[in-house]
Amino acid sequence: MDSPVLKVENVTVDYDGFKALDRLNFELRHGELHSVIGPNGAGKTTLLDVISGKVKPTQGKVRFYRHKDISQSLEYKIVRLGIARKFQTPSIFPSLSVFANLELASGYRDHIISLLRPLSKVRREEIKETMDLVNLCQKSDLPAGALAHGEKQWLEIAMLLVQKPKVLLLDEPVAGMTKKERKLTGSLLQSICKDMSVVVVEHDMEFVREFATKVSVLHEGRLLCEGSTFEVQQNEQVVEAYLGRGFKKRIVA
Repeated sequence: MDSPVLKVENVTVDYDGFKALDRLNFELRHGELHSVIGPNGAGKTTLLDVISGKVKPTQGKVRFYRHKDISQSLEYKIVRLGIARKFQTPSIFPSLSVFANLELASGYRDHIISLLRPLSKVRREEIKETMDLVNLCQKSDLPAGALAHGEKQWLEIAMLLVQKPKVLLLDEPVAGMTKKERKLTGSLLQSICKDMSVVVVEHDMEFVREFATKVSVLHEGRLLCEGSTFEVQQNEQVVEAYLGRGFKKRIVA
């Protein structure tokens, strides 16, 4: 079996006695669409915070490729290593066009943020291919602020993709989307996983069941259960702590 792309080892995040994460272990492998679920306060967002460098663990390590420990690295350095993160609320430039948003984001790869320098033919084609992937080619010249909610989410994902990450961290990417938009997003993430690994924090269990490769369930900062969607849904501890008996009855039926 391939070595993990990302490995969280016995990570604890302690806020004056409150452990947001408690000796947590987590692994991500190449090509996985790995969903992290659990009740509010379980530590899901804190896990993303630790991986992305926003929060430094009290103890433990985060290893990324070739066993490099990034647990104390600065956020921008982690981004440049190849770990990109999308927060729940889209962070786009609403007054700029869709294309300009992607042009600006793509410059981050070169450590140069500018709309004034000429765009190479190769980079232009990469942006067009990315817009096509997220179904925004027809809206290339529109101001990003004019996009629908789901389209703004796709634009921000595209802004991360043009930076060529190895790992993509997504916090509730389908929140507020229509059923059609959720399905399109799931298909998009499956396509993305051909080239990278994706971690999705999500409460929408129908979305998780349909698209996740692997599921980790967190509870009170610890790993409660991990496995396929079916295995997780049948786990009695998960049912009690998060899903509820009614959800299990719907699955069985």
